[in-house]
Amino acid sequence: MSTTTTIGGKVWVFGDSIDTDAMYPAFAMKLDLPEAARHIFYQLRPGWTDQVGPGDIVVAGKNFGVGSSRPAAALFRHLGVAALIAEEFNSLFFRNAINAGLPALTVPGATSFFRDGDRAVVDIATGAYRNETTGAAARTTPLPPLIREILSSGGVLARLAENGYLPAELLAALRSGAVGAGGSAA
Repeated sequence: MSTTTTIGGKVWVFGDSIDTDAMYPAFAMKLDLPEAARHIFYQLRPGWTDQVGPGDIVVAGKNFGVGSSRPAAALFRHLGVAALIAEEFNSLFFRNAINAGLPALTVPGATSFFRDGDRAVVDIATGAYRNETTGAAARTTPLPPLIREILSSGGVLARLAENGYLPAELLAALRSGAVGAGGSAA
C-alpha cells in the first residue's frame, strides 16, 4: 500500500453545478463499467474520454456533483482520473468519491487558479496545491486522517475488507488505484 498523499497530473477544468446526470447519463447506467466510463461528460465535452489519461485531475466550480446519487466516481476512477478538485462539492457526491477511493479536495477559486492543460500538484494531507504551469501555489483545508485512510485502502469497501468485514479476497480488486494515507511526495 502506498504512503504518498501527493497527486500530480494534467488538469481538465469544468464549470459550476455539473450534475451527476451529465457525468453518468441514464443510458450508460445499463452498460458495463468500461463502456459506461466512455460516456462521462459526453454532452458537455464530446470526446473528452478519449483525451483524458491516467493520473489526470478534474477541476470544477461550485456545486460539483449535484443531482442524483449515480456512482459517477467509479467511472472517473476507471478512466484513471487521480483526483477531483472543486470549489464546492455536493456532499453526497463527495462521499461517493471517497467511498470509491477517489480523492476529492475542496479548493476555493479552483477554476480561476487552473486552466485546461495546466499541471497540478496537490497534497491531500497538507492541503498544499500548486499550478506547475504558472508556478502559483496556495493551501486549502486538507482531507482528515480517516478519509485519507479510506483512500489509502482503495475506498470504503476495501477498508472494510482490511478490517475483516468483507472477504479478504476482494482486496486486490478494490485497491486498484488506491492513494496513500501517510505523508509525502510524488
